[in-house]
Amino acid sequence: MKIKFVLVSLFMVASISAQEIQWMTLAEAVEAQKTTPKKIFMDVYTDWCGPCKLLDKNTFQNPDVSRYISEHYYAVKFNAEGQEEINFFDQTFTNPNFDANRKGRNATHQFTQFLGVKGYPTMVFFSENGDPIMPLVGYQKPQQLELYLKMIKQGDYQVFSKPEDFENYRKHFIPKFRG
Repeated sequence: MKIKFVLVSLFMVASISAQEIQWMTLAEAVEAQKTTPKKIFMDVYTDWCGPCKLLDKNTFQNPDVSRYISEHYYAVKFNAEGQEEINFFDQTFTNPNFDANRKGRNATHQFTQFLGVKGYPTMVFFSENGDPIMPLVGYQKPQQLELYLKMIKQGDYQVFSKPEDFENYRKHFIPKFRG
């Protein structure tokens, strides 16, 4: 009986940890793409952003979301106001006005500006070659994010030629993630 309990406990611990997204840096994701090509899912956040914290708690902790992202994407967390140096397509991006003593909002990182991020949170999808595909601005519930995760992963977005094409896709999409 004791052995069975230990095995069940180990399985439960493994299941719980398997549901967490393994976040990495952009450099790590780009390097990983060289051996196993996958798209990149980047969460662009700030420390002071309430909806960013809700996204972490309510959406990224959702087992369906975390499992899907972990399986089909390299997941990157990027602080839009942080001091990380980013090397991307032979360019170096920094945050020269970053102030470590500042509480709350800080200077915007050059890479945030390069990506054209206008609000937080923003999730940016990149192709297997590292090319930005599209940004998704704002808090998304699991079933809302599911539409974009699957559309980008499957390449369905590539056949849209007008806004009505996406609207039609969205209308006929049947979410399967638990909310």
